[in-house]
Amino acid sequence: MTAATGRKEQLDAAYAHCAAVAAEHGKSYHLATRLLTADRRPAVHALYAAARTADDLVDLPGADPAGDLATWAAAVLAELAAGWSDDPVRLALVDTFRRYEIPVEHLVDFLAAMTSDLEVTGYATMDHLDRYMWGSAAVIGLQVLPVLGIAPGVARAEAEPYAIALGEAFQLTNFLRDVGEDADRGRVYLPADAMAAHGVTREQLAQKRHDANVAALMREMVDVVRRRYDDAAPGTALLAPESRDCVRAATALYGGILSEIERADYRVLDRRVSVSRPRRLAVFGRRLAAAQLARVRVTIAKPKSRSSTGA
Repeated sequence: MTAATGRKEQLDAAYAHCAAVAAEHGKSYHLATRLLTADRRPAVHALYAAARTADDLVDLPGADPAGDLATWAAAVLAELAAGWSDDPVRLALVDTFRRYEIPVEHLVDFLAAMTSDLEVTGYATMDHLDRYMWGSAAVIGLQVLPVLGIAPGVARAEAEPYAIALGEAFQLTNFLRDVGEDADRGRVYLPADAMAAHGVTREQLAQKRHDANVAALMREMVDVVRRRYDDAAPGTALLAPESRDCVRAATALYGGILSEIERADYRVLDRRVSVSRPRRLAVFGRRLAAAQLARVRVTIAKPKSRSSTGA
């Protein structure tokens, strides 16, 4: 009993650590997760913290980024098979994957995408970028989906294309916001053919030279990303009712970054646009009442469901 209590305390501490990581590094994301029910929230924090940790091994590398990422990847896959880890982020991730029966292939594909970031620095077309985003974004949407839950009568396979589209929309939004930072790391997540069509070069991005050509390219890319959000939108109704307002809030907050890019006249090379704190709180406030109402309705409906089953 003492050993079991100790493991539970370690697991609780691991989830608390992941929540702190999410709060520090993903303010909009973390705020949206507060609209989730308490039982779902820790798992979403674990998925975020694990993705952030692997991403940092690539974006904020030590002396041996390839070795560090390979070591971390090997450890998490072995620990997933064993069912336990002494690393807080990996422990929460292992518990989340097992609790929600998330396919390990989604983790393998994500780790492969992170590994490719160590070698691949650009993408010829949107199709090439989409193939990269399968591992960096689409599978994240597929990991989160079982945590959010599916509406009664809906098959998970029916909701998966929308989860993929939303994961890609979030990732593309980050790409547009972080063009300047990524260029500093020698990477460009804008399709090379679109850049060439607008007369924009990698050298120009690296030198932070904003002009009308960059603005036109970014305008086109904002339209591309908005269409991806449109593709994802019907999926919200397929989720468990008590999770929908979290997704709506996250979509509004991340989609708001696109509006901030427009307001900045598409100047993303020498600055990092963001949604203001008052705007984030306003979105949260609008969704809070709806989220609470959804929880009440689900709570009221559950006894009825059990009663009808018993009859």
